[in-house]
Amino acid sequence: MALELRHLRSLLAIAEHGSFTRAAEALHLSQPALSQQIRQLERALGTRLLDRSGRTVRPTDTGAEYLRHARTALKELDAGARAVGDVQDLTQGSLRLAVTPTFTTYLVGPLVRHFHDRWPGVALEIRELTQEAMEAGLLADELDLGIAFHGDHLPGITGDPLFAERLGLVVGTGHPLSARPRPLPVRALDGHRLALFTGGFATRAQIDDHFVSHGARPPLTVEINSIVGLIDIVQRTTLVTVLPDRVAREYPGLRTVPLTPALPTRTATLLRRTAAHETNAARAFSGLLRERYRIP
Repeated sequence: MALELRHLRSLLAIAEHGSFTRAAEALHLSQPALSQQIRQLERALGTRLLDRSGRTVRPTDTGAEYLRHARTALKELDAGARAVGDVQDLTQGSLRLAVTPTFTTYLVGPLVRHFHDRWPGVALEIRELTQEAMEAGLLADELDLGIAFHGDHLPGITGDPLFAERLGLVVGTGHPLSARPRPLPVRALDGHRLALFTGGFATRAQIDDHFVSHGARPPLTVEINSIVGLIDIVQRTTLVTVLPDRVAREYPGLRTVPLTPALPTRTATLLRRTAAHETNAARAFSGLLRERYRIP
């Protein structure tokens, strides 16, 4: 029997879900049909690939080794399929883009509008990820480009600087600090309750480092991993937060309060896998960024 892609995808689905039942549901197959595919694959290879003796289905030793090669093969085939769809005139194609959360509030919308106006046939897949997850996704060829921040990147990741972004203290328009005429000392934040991103986000790490370095220990009342949720909370309560200045300008219900010492400026950066094939869609998006931010 000749092996087919469906056999490999079925094996990977079972390994991912640990269950024939859940894998069959994910693949929209009947369980008997899925079981038959695995029997065909094992018969063709002459070895058992899955251990079905426990409550969870697990790869055997030979199955784990075969899975490693199968994942690589499927990744290469998917890359080939994307390359075929990447036609020169960009009447079709796709772009897989990731951004860190703050960029979804003021950067993604305008960029998508300009990109779609020029190349409406290109499908965009946009994910909101931490920078760590973004760089891992680029290395795994699960993403084409990412927009995050300059720093120590993983080996194999290349970053091109885009623009400077400054963080600032942000409150709702009803907060007493919203009308403050003078900069607020960082240590004075100890008298105000905070709402911040959860740990793991680049923004949160920069905020924590700034507060610690200047001896501020404001009480943290809310942690949330949603930029939209964070903005809504600050608009509706007397909690304060830290966000890029550009975010506050996008929302009428927010005000920026100057801090002293000021929060640091950071450099927004376009990330890509160093050795990756750059699709025409990725090249066009990079060019759009350089054009908008006057990058040589």
